[in-house]
Amino acid sequence: MAEGIAYQNKDIEFKILSESYRERSFEAYGLKIPRIKEVLPTNLPAVSADEMRMDNLFLLEDDTYALVDYESVDAVRNRIKYMNYISRVTQRLYRENKRVPVIRMIVIYTGDVESADEIFQVGCMTLRVEQVFVTHLPAEEIYKTVMHKLERGEKLTEQELMQLIILPLAGKGLEDKQTRIKQVIDLVKRIEDEREQKLVFSGLLVIADKFIDRVDAEKIRREITMTKVGRLIFEDGLTEGREEGRKEGRKEGEKKQRIIAVVNMMKLDIPEDKILTMYSEEELKAAKEVMGQKA
Repeated sequence: MAEGIAYQNKDIEFKILSESYRERSFEAYGLKIPRIKEVLPTNLPAVSADEMRMDNLFLLEDDTYALVDYESVDAVRNRIKYMNYISRVTQRLYRENKRVPVIRMIVIYTGDVESADEIFQVGCMTLRVEQVFVTHLPAEEIYKTVMHKLERGEKLTEQELMQLIILPLAGKGLEDKQTRIKQVIDLVKRIEDEREQKLVFSGLLVIADKFIDRVDAEKIRREITMTKVGRLIFEDGLTEGREEGRKEGRKEGEKKQRIIAVVNMMKLDIPEDKILTMYSEEELKAAKEVMGQKA
């Protein structure tokens, strides 16, 4: 499993994920559950230093919650992890809302897993998991259909967009997943609708971070960042820029937003020559000053 990226970058991506996933459906994965009402933070109380954050937490339209994790193995340790997640999410939500939440535990398995038990019992407790097996999806058919539609300039359906996000998970092993992610990135670059691009890219970032080795995951993140829409994923200053725009005028606010974007790209070790294909030398110099580097 890849090492987690810096929490700051996770938080940047969370903003885009929140915008992109709202009102989306899991029906494309074969799950008959309500649409997503809101994307919630995945930080939990009392997480140990060596423990990863859960992948996604959604509030659904019926006011139940969906805790989603992506896995490449079916193991007892994972089911114990889910119970810990559920306990902590319940603790957080009860503290915030003063009522016990109804939580769904959803596990999306990669092509490495073909079956798993829905029930996990530990005497006084029973965990029931809703499962998606990506290996059961017609991955090659989906890929070819999407490719042909994009070649003809046709608009993708919501189902095709949602399936595109998890298509790389159909691969068996790291190398196969890495190849499939790159193939999907090439497809997504052809999508003309920026909102739809952001939806797929934000989902791919979760997958790349979790299932690809760290070095290759960072390469993929940089490739995504090179796209117009991908850059927005790392622009931490979207809200800040708008606020500054109100106070100091739109031009000044946009200037600060672009500098923040350059700072975030530098934190990902994106080469300066690549940054300068999208931003000016003045903006790069200002970003270096923010980071305390010599221009």
